[in-house]
Amino acid sequence: GFGGLNLAHDDPSKHEHKHLNMNLNNLKNAFKVRNEEKVSKLNIVEENQVLMEEILASAQGRSEMFDSDIPGYTSKEKEATDANERFKRQVDQEDIRNALCQDKNAGEFFRLVAGPTHCRDVVSCTDAGLQAIRCPPGLAFDLGKQTCEWRRQVTDCNTKSRPKLALPRFNTDEPICERGELACGDGQCLPRTLFCDDKTDCVDGSDENLCDSRNDPNRADECDPNQCRLPECYCSVTGREIPGGLEPESVPQMIVLTFDDAINNNNFEIFQNLLDGRLKNPNGCDIKATFFVSHRYNNYSMAQEMHRRGHEMASHSITHDNEEKYWDNGTRENWEAEIGGARDLLVRWGNIPPEDIYGSRAPLLRLGGNRQFSALERAGFVYDSSMVAPLSNPPFWPYPLAFAAPHRCHGNFQNCPTRSHTVMEMVMNEFDPREEPGDNDEQVAGCAMLDSCSSIRSSDILYNVLTHNFIRHYEQNRAPMGIFLHAAWLKKQPEMLDALQFWLDEVLSTYNDVYLVTMSQVLAWMQSPVDSRDAASFPAWKQKCTLLDTEDTCLVSNNCPLASPVLRGAQRLQTCNTCPAYYPWINDVEGAGQAGY
Repeated sequence: GFGGLNLAHDDPSKHEHKHLNMNLNNLKNAFKVRNEEKVSKLNIVEENQVLMEEILASAQGRSEMFDSDIPGYTSKEKEATDANERFKRQVDQEDIRNALCQDKNAGEFFRLVAGPTHCRDVVSCTDAGLQAIRCPPGLAFDLGKQTCEWRRQVTDCNTKSRPKLALPRFNTDEPICERGELACGDGQCLPRTLFCDDKTDCVDGSDENLCDSRNDPNRADECDPNQCRLPECYCSVTGREIPGGLEPESVPQMIVLTFDDAINNNNFEIFQNLLDGRLKNPNGCDIKATFFVSHRYNNYSMAQEMHRRGHEMASHSITHDNEEKYWDNGTRENWEAEIGGARDLLVRWGNIPPEDIYGSRAPLLRLGGNRQFSALERAGFVYDSSMVAPLSNPPFWPYPLAFAAPHRCHGNFQNCPTRSHTVMEMVMNEFDPREEPGDNDEQVAGCAMLDSCSSIRSSDILYNVLTHNFIRHYEQNRAPMGIFLHAAWLKKQPEMLDALQFWLDEVLSTYNDVYLVTMSQVLAWMQSPVDSRDAASFPAWKQKCTLLDTEDTCLVSNNCPLASPVLRGAQRLQTCNTCPAYYPWINDVEGAGQAGY
């Protein structure tokens, strides 16, 4: 369900962008052509048959295809290997599947050819055949981590696959265990609930070795629209259907602008400039943004001020630890201390009412699987916004994690939840990095954070990419369009801030059904959908309408120099409250000096 949720202009002469209307008409026509051709989905790199054929071609004629690993193989030996170890038999995809998948763990990626030349290419076994991925240039696939890493950090290019793990025996000709029990790989019977609970119970460890969203025996059910109805609940089987059954052309197009990390002197001027009250939604209210705030280096007086102006504060952890494994392997207790603790700090030192903090985003977008989402559920969060949906047309609407996610878990860097959790997912639809729709057969890798799109190298490209993606949403199912950013990117490249501001101004001036709203405002609309004609009077979008509507209660901002029992050197905390004795940290919201993990 919805967790009880009832929820600046620049001189155009300074810019050399093409006029928005011209771009919009061209892009609309391009999308109409695509629709006439009944093209419903881009060919994404991970699922592209062309890539599969290329990888298979690289393996053709290699005798080592079905051999063991290649010890000591180096790039210098490549020419000799190619010349001396070819044989006549041609290998097709079915041969490879039969030969390689019979002893592989479901969903695990492995190499067809070992050695540095093909270290970017891996495949995995699925019910539909082999799935292939190719890491981007400069990266290689790390079998141990099961993800793409910087090439210099990958040390297992000469290895084809990880050692085979023991698997549970879920399906047998004759029942092995009593009702309510499942069999481990060695035949040991244990309660069903012990499988895929992140704790090893089988002697052979098999209870934790087949736990993806398709195989977890305790996985969430598929969406059932008959059991999940507005206003108490919403889901759709495809994840792309519009709440309330509205037609796309009658749905207000919501844009969700978010910023990650601490608010402080390094970026506050950017927020002051972009969110100064000059850019207005069609209902006359200021545009709104959502801030995913991390604790360290955060200025709580500034966070309090942004909240006073009507922007939404959400949790982004206390430490923002940059070690990926810290989040990948974090316990439920640690996730709750990090994400729940960051919310408590916003309440204590930013004077933000706890009922106004609805959501969270995982640092580095590293998911902690069921542990993370159990922690969010237990801490009372309404939504998460960490799960990335691979680039697709049309894009996805937010969905409840009470049911199975309507899209596959992104790539290999996200450990998605498999069980049912009473948390809404404000899904991060990947951006299409192109400036306009391309060839249907073009391989396209999207980007979750706008500032991670390496192709955006100028303000004109940013303007065009924003316009292209806006039309992708507006001309299809009008799923909320996310603009996910780090303010540091805008500060480093001021021309990008100018382009973003100019683009927002043009869109809001051109359309009377486009609204920049917070994430909780999106959920409020989804719970009680109204068409574009009634959106201007939608109550949840009128709260804290302008920055002048709420009184400033911060009499003085204290800049507190503080010691920390955990962190080296003096720390600083800016707050409108009296300074604490020590720098607040994990398990020490009050700053009493009892911090720790």
